Amino acid sequence: MHRHSHSHDHAPAPIASRERRAFGAALALTALFAIVEAVGGWWAGSLALLSDAGHMVTDVAALSIALIAQRIAQRPPSHRASYGYARAEVLAAFINALIMLGVVVWIAVEAGRRLLAPAPVAGGVVILVAAAGLTVNLLCAWLLSHGKTLNSRAALLHVLSDLAASFAALTAGIVLTVTGWLPIDPILSLFVAVLILRSTWLLLKASTRVLMEGVPAHLSYDEIGGALTRVPGVSAVHDLHIWHMTSERAALSAHLVIRDPDEWPRTLEAAQRLLSERFGIDHVTLQPAWRAAVPGKRIIPVTPVSADDKPRLH
Repeated sequence: MHRHSHSHDHAPAPIASRERRAFGAALALTALFAIVEAVGGWWAGSLALLSDAGHMVTDVAALSIALIAQRIAQRPPSHRASYGYARAEVLAAFINALIMLGVVVWIAVEAGRRLLAPAPVAGGVVILVAAAGLTVNLLCAWLLSHGKTLNSRAALLHVLSDLAASFAALTAGIVLTVTGWLPIDPILSLFVAVLILRSTWLLLKASTRVLMEGVPAHLSYDEIGGALTRVPGVSAVHDLHIWHMTSERAALSAHLVIRDPDEWPRTLEAAQRLLSERFGIDHVTLQPAWRAAVPGKRIIPVTPVSADDKPRLH
């Protein structure tokens, strides 16, 4: 009645191994410098440095989660987890995004306090520590820049946010040293918080879409449904579902109302080829139906439109 087209979604072993090494190296560098920056921020009395240090502590947690999730994702499917564990990486990305939201709130609250009650800051210490942090974060960003998974993107997001925070702290140190204007420290901390919030929101949306099995952003439900109705032998499509299996792989299932049961093998092959070649969907389950769906089903009927037009759902 139906057929699957299978391809394993796990990263090839050499790629997975490289990502693990990159995560491990970035984790070690970040953990070491988080301690240095926390001490420097406390010594200098700089919120910008303390914010960056707090951010780096969350980076340590985030990279640890990402590394563990990356290992879990490599486990093969089992009788208790037939899809495997690839979504562990997406779940880790979601958790990382929530952690980042907490960091944004903390920075905003502390910046508000500093604006209301400015405190002296040692600009020279801020410059030295922030410059070192900038170097460390550049190295970590380079290590993580080759990852392709949502989990890798989440880890890279943390480091890039830290990079921006280090740059802001460096700028604050320079302004403090040259002018002595104390509000620059919390103001730039708020600027960093806004940058982190924007990137975190995008990551939260992407990971939520996968976890909620939403239609992948790069695919059009209407376009795919209409394309299936134009497969020779198909008179209508219903119960069409398109969802994320992982951040990189989509799956599809549908009922195809066909005119001639004897033509089903040929129709199935044509539909699978269409979905694979045009839309990049290889994990497909298609079920033939001999009559239209009962009222209330979402039906995509055959419509006389050109191949370039996007059909409408009725």
